[in-house]
Amino acid sequence: MNAMLVVIVGIAILIVGYIFYGGWLAKQWGVDDSKVTPAHELEDGMDYVPAKAPVLMGHHFSSIAGAGPINGPIQAAVFGWVPVVLWVLIGGIFFGAVHDYGALFASIRHKGQSLGEVVALNIGERAKKLFLTFSYLTLVLVVAAFASIVASTFQATYVDGVVDVAASGTNASVAMISLLFIIMAILFGFFVYRRGASLSVATIVGVIGIVICLAIGLKWHPIYLSNTAWMWIIGVYILIASVAPVWILLQPRDYLSSFLLYAMMVIAAVGVIGAGLTGADAAHMDMPAFTGAYDTIAPTGTSLGYVFPALFVTIACGAISGFHSLVGSGTTAKQLDHERDAKPIAYGGMLIECALALISLSAVSFIWNEYASGEIVTPTQVFATGISRMVASIPGLAGAQSTISSLLVLTVSVFCLTSLDTATRLARYMFQEFWLEPGQTYKDATGFKAILCNPFVATVITVVLGVGLGMTGYSKIWPLFGAANQLLAALALLTVCAWLGNIGRNNKMFYIPMAFMLVVTLTSLVQTITTQAGKIMAAGGMPLDKAGNFDWAPYAQSILGAALFVLAIVLAVEGCKTIFGKKKAA
Repeated sequence: MNAMLVVIVGIAILIVGYIFYGGWLAKQWGVDDSKVTPAHELEDGMDYVPAKAPVLMGHHFSSIAGAGPINGPIQAAVFGWVPVVLWVLIGGIFFGAVHDYGALFASIRHKGQSLGEVVALNIGERAKKLFLTFSYLTLVLVVAAFASIVASTFQATYVDGVVDVAASGTNASVAMISLLFIIMAILFGFFVYRRGASLSVATIVGVIGIVICLAIGLKWHPIYLSNTAWMWIIGVYILIASVAPVWILLQPRDYLSSFLLYAMMVIAAVGVIGAGLTGADAAHMDMPAFTGAYDTIAPTGTSLGYVFPALFVTIACGAISGFHSLVGSGTTAKQLDHERDAKPIAYGGMLIECALALISLSAVSFIWNEYASGEIVTPTQVFATGISRMVASIPGLAGAQSTISSLLVLTVSVFCLTSLDTATRLARYMFQEFWLEPGQTYKDATGFKAILCNPFVATVITVVLGVGLGMTGYSKIWPLFGAANQLLAALALLTVCAWLGNIGRNNKMFYIPMAFMLVVTLTSLVQTITTQAGKIMAAGGMPLDKAGNFDWAPYAQSILGAALFVLAIVLAVEGCKTIFGKKKAA
């Protein structure tokens, strides 16, 4: 495998897909730049705030990216590089980017509300309730997981009740850099949106500020707290961040953070291309093209199973991810300045993730022997090790490996916090819309619904559920997230397809993606249900964990898996009735 050629040819294919297929979609769907977007029509200074395309791209990309397009391709590499590359390219161009673009476009044509509103107006009110319930619970699980992940990357290491400063240094650095980023974002938002500072000048200052934040955080990190303390702090932070006006924190922080991600991709590309040109350690790029239909390598000790459906569930953000539809139809749609911006932000943003997925595959291929043997298996470490070694193989950069590896790990960790408060705000939107009638906003609610739809109340409920779950047992049901996320993608595709059909636009480009993702999800859920039910039966109804205590995970995964299966069938049937039956008034 020549990693350099795979990345270069792959990116070229993605660019061609963006120009031709993305442009064709815009014409088929009737993207019209003369239409006023919800960000202007409903501007309220809090959630609906127009953002310039580069700023919104930063928010959108920071929210959908992070560890997703790194973890998936690395884990799926056990099936060989050919299946991964094919799915990233085909899935990205014809599935994921269509999914992201369609979700954002449908939302801006429905007052910037979530896909739940699109479901209500184009499929039915019952389908809306089911969709929003599923989406909300999925986001609560995301909040729980991300809060726990962020706390674990911030927490100090204790030995006999005393902080081990040496062992806690990296985590303390990540925490300090994240805190400095928040302060810098607030200043950026204040000067750009309240003092009229030039975006170009502010960006230059902001990028310099990023470097300063990194330098300070790496050298000075005096905060050492336990995991529990950080969970409480994170809960308070996401509560405030999710109800604060987007211009003061969400927009500027994500925009500035995106430059970290861009820098990470540039460094990675330099490493891949540099290693390819110098021919250094080319023998290490010996990942098999295809290892077979079943994962027998299992570096972590647990097999992913058969290539179908595992490949398509594991590579989520690198090809298609349901979470993207929530971001696009949640926060991004409320900030879109012009309809023309939807293509580069949604379709283009997804394809940039595909490029990152290809780079991640190159990273694992460079250290394939160590990965396959189980020596280095954590995706973030695999990515950082592979890329830093590639860079170090370039003449004159041998001494940069350690520094680059640490910076890559720090960059990935910082983005967990970015996705966390975006997910919390999205969950708040879902919770509010559940109680509203089609066409209403939370300001139209009356009675008890007005209380539940209050932004602060809705956020408090979400934070309590999410952080509470994160501090207890979210890991028991987290294995279902992959299937739930891809089910969300299938339902988003189905929803946009139904809407486009109702307004008389070409929607046939959704048929294959939505059918395929439904089959993938249902197959994965059936496998989960049968596996967990088998564990229960084998244990005589009393499965035990490693400590010998009753393990409720098999029951939870079996029951929730069955519920998701039924949900998928019900929504698929109702959606198909709309798509292929009598059209509803849109």
